[in-house]
Amino acid sequence: MLNAFASAAGVPLRVSMGIGPSRPAELPPDAEWYDGGHPIPTAGSVAAARRALGVAGKARTDDLLVVLLSGGASALMALPVEPVALADKQETVRALLLRGATIDELNTVRKHLSAIKGGRLAAATNASIVTLAISDVVGDDLSVIGSGPTVADPSTFAAAMNVLDARGGRAAYPPSVVAWIERGIAGEVPETPWADDRRLTRSEARIIGGRMTAVKGAAQEARSRGYDVRVLDTPIVGEARNAARSFAADVRDALTTLTRPACVIGAGETTVHVKGDGVGGRNQEFALALVPFIADLSWSAPRDGGAESPPRDRGANSPPHNGGAAPAPHVVAASVGTDGIDGPTDAAGAIVDTTTPDRAAAQRLDALAFLNNNDSYHFFRALDDLIRTGPTGTNVGDLQVALIA
Repeated sequence: MLNAFASAAGVPLRVSMGIGPSRPAELPPDAEWYDGGHPIPTAGSVAAARRALGVAGKARTDDLLVVLLSGGASALMALPVEPVALADKQETVRALLLRGATIDELNTVRKHLSAIKGGRLAAATNASIVTLAISDVVGDDLSVIGSGPTVADPSTFAAAMNVLDARGGRAAYPPSVVAWIERGIAGEVPETPWADDRRLTRSEARIIGGRMTAVKGAAQEARSRGYDVRVLDTPIVGEARNAARSFAADVRDALTTLTRPACVIGAGETTVHVKGDGVGGRNQEFALALVPFIADLSWSAPRDGGAESPPRDRGANSPPHNGGAAPAPHVVAASVGTDGIDGPTDAAGAIVDTTTPDRAAAQRLDALAFLNNNDSYHFFRALDDLIRTGPTGTNVGDLQVALIA
């Protein structure tokens, strides 16, 4: 985003800075760069936020401050309010992630522990502001993308406390965090800027890309390869294992009208409530939860001429009674994070196919046991079915794809 804007701006840039997980190979001349942490903020995230506030604070009334915002900014550019230590905010974010907090819940808390989020960056400058955002949030709510540093925040301290109460209770979080939010509820510290805040009148924001950008690109590519494509309109959200079950049902329904080869595409952002001690991410857990459904999906696919094959009516490892019909088609499904990073792992997601159950059985890998231990990473690593792309430099949520030969 920084490189593209610098090359297209057509005017001199007095100051330019970028924040990301790691320094890119190319940057505009004289651009400053800060490495931040994601999904847990780091000291680099704090240094970046302080510099961003410094740039905003020195901008003049006749300046234009352009904020190029993308998913991940909540952690990459983080400045805890003074009574809250960085370690306490890290612990809070980590606890919310483990308890399956949604992005809206997570960012509601983040905004009320921050000196830069929830419109506070815009409130800190006299300049006019234009925010160009790439959205990783289902619904493209600008107050949630990157925790909305330049837009009004409709959430409250009370809402933040409700999140803590619902995700483990106040005793599960650092005392400094709970005390600060309690002060906010009591009116001892001001709320984040609301829509009527005069400091935000010179700030405007727009979405320039998001979940559907990735979906449209995937659909275009699939069609170019000869697939009959169905895009699922409903965003894929909620607990990853439940969303996987719904995705399988959606794929099964879509296959009644698609011809082979067929492709079903969905997108969104799921959550994982971690109860085990395994390793993984929401995309890997989504893929692991698909394993029990993958064989049934192959028999739901339309045969040549559009007729469906009979469903399985015997044991899970027995072939169906199909009266001598052609073999079930091969089915492949995958879930991947568009940023190339799935949870605290080196994978972007994972892939399953019609052979996964048999290959897992051959290695004595119990998919359900791994799922219950939230250990999707080691299940797929053993099968060599992790998807590794490396960081992509963007983030528009997650993409799910099913292909039927």
